[in-house]
Amino acid sequence: MPEAYIVDAVRTPVGRRKGGLSAVHPADLGAHVLKALIERAGVDPAAVEDVVFGCLDTVGPQAGDIARTAWLAAGLPEEVPGVTVDRQCGSSQQAVHFAAQGVLSGTQDLVIAGGTQNMSMIPIAFASRQAAEPLGLDEGPYAGSAGWRARYGDAPVNQFHGAQLIAQKWGITRQDMEEFALRSHRKAIRAIDEGRFARETVAYGDVSVDEGPRRDTTLEKMATLKPVVEGGTITAAVSSQVSDGAAAMLIASERAVREHGLRPRARIHHLSVRGEDPIRMLSAPIPATAYALKKTGMSLADIDLVEINEAFAPVVLAWLKETGADPERVNVNGGAIALGHPLGATGVKLMTTLLHELERTGGRFGLQTMCEGGGQANVTIIERL
Repeated sequence: MPEAYIVDAVRTPVGRRKGGLSAVHPADLGAHVLKALIERAGVDPAAVEDVVFGCLDTVGPQAGDIARTAWLAAGLPEEVPGVTVDRQCGSSQQAVHFAAQGVLSGTQDLVIAGGTQNMSMIPIAFASRQAAEPLGLDEGPYAGSAGWRARYGDAPVNQFHGAQLIAQKWGITRQDMEEFALRSHRKAIRAIDEGRFARETVAYGDVSVDEGPRRDTTLEKMATLKPVVEGGTITAAVSSQVSDGAAAMLIASERAVREHGLRPRARIHHLSVRGEDPIRMLSAPIPATAYALKKTGMSLADIDLVEINEAFAPVVLAWLKETGADPERVNVNGGAIALGHPLGATGVKLMTTLLHELERTGGRFGLQTMCEGGGQANVTIIERL
């Protein structure tokens, strides 16, 4: 059976809203990691068969197939194409799936997966507003659909409402969420101070470390914040941060490894994606994880490390309740609440961290999952070699 190998993976530090990366064109963020990836892997860039990038809100500087733009902005060969993927927050994790599937099918040998996003420059959901207003249309992808209304009524479709529904369904209190958020910041700060991210990040100008973690945050400070949903318990403190960044990963076949003299660091053991209630939206990692484990015949006891995106604290807390996973193996270096969530880049960013942490700790299997708009979730299991 063919194999798909991870040869290398890199990411920028993640910039805070209006931080050190906020003025950088998203194509230049993508170009930065592409150049670093090619250099580290020591591969001929002309041998790359496709560049698959995740990105959301593809308007303005993020429009026009940014995968292709980033590759060309990096000064890399014009004969290499690029394609941009939007599976909402899971876009670059899906880019890994598409790249690996190309290799596993035998139709491609060397593919780059990645993602880029500048949320400071293009705010979340900005694209739908920009597209709708000049045309005199209702804002948003669901408004005006008779079929959608017949099925889901007029229920709010947004991530804050979904996070609140999860907290209510799984009995997760505001205190539970704030304690989880504080742990995320503390784990991220420890990881930075111990240099755990040093090998996986490539500095961009003066930005050499992740800007998000707050060393001065406390439960007392979190308790002063107002809920984002009236009468609810979700606050900014328990939500992922607005962020800027990029990440890229090289996926290779056995033939490419042999012909180019590459050293694989991991292999793709499993990949899948599942859907669930789009109104609750963010709980799909629960059934998606169950599906992946059943399909592979594995259990969470076989998994050494887990990265589950901290879009909101209740996403991870509900997943932990349902799966019974060991919290000590989950997001061991903090998550998006502390480190940020540059939307289209987060999937490969997380997998880059997962790969490096498996190598640091000597673990074998790592599982990654994340909630996505529309009530979806990707699951990828990688095996360190």
